[in-house]
Amino acid sequence: MGYYADNLCGERLKACYAIAPPRVKQYLAAEIRFVLSRILPGDEVLELGCGYGRVTLELAGSAARTVGIDTSEESLELARELARGLPVARSGRGPVCEFLLMDAADLRMPADSFDLVVCVQNGISAFGVDPGLLLDQALRVTRPGGRILLSSYAEEFWPHRLDWFEEQARTGLLGEIDYRRTGDGVIACGDGFRAGTLDEKAFSELCARRSLNPELVEVDRSSLFCCLTVKESGS
Repeated sequence: MGYYADNLCGERLKACYAIAPPRVKQYLAAEIRFVLSRILPGDEVLELGCGYGRVTLELAGSAARTVGIDTSEESLELARELARGLPVARSGRGPVCEFLLMDAADLRMPADSFDLVVCVQNGISAFGVDPGLLLDQALRVTRPGGRILLSSYAEEFWPHRLDWFEEQARTGLLGEIDYRRTGDGVIACGDGFRAGTLDEKAFSELCARRSLNPELVEVDRSSLFCCLTVKESGS
């Protein structure tokens, strides 16, 4: 099913964030603040690859409805536990925050379902799926006039990213870092983990193939966000 479903999920995934160094925690918080700044009143928000709900739960207080999807039932169960006590959506259509078992590259949802679709913390590379397929799925479920936020790492954040993954490896949460295959924006481990990075050129080319004009924003000298607005009909 994939590394995050089979190896790094639930409490193990949560532990990775608990041991993050201060500079990494700053980066994680900055990503959430940036996403929150792009939420409009009444938005229905979808997070791709939500894990145990770390980001989705933060967004729930600012959106009319939030949905997190992931391929790990173990992570989703933890997310649902953490979400207990959240109110019912103002629309009456369900909880403000819900979590569904689903693949980001195969969204079993109707078209035009969300105002904002979010995939942060390098999910577009770390999920191990075709970035183009992930983007196409995000475009399909985003309403006309809605927005998509995809993030990867800023180049200058590399030393902090590597330090964090080395700490995860030292504590046994990840396999040993394979330094022969690690570098140039790629982290690889002996247990099969591998994640690259999308830079400005990669994001631009990905969008150009779909005639999209992205807004590329560096946040906190740690994240690179690709921000898209879905065209209204006839525009």
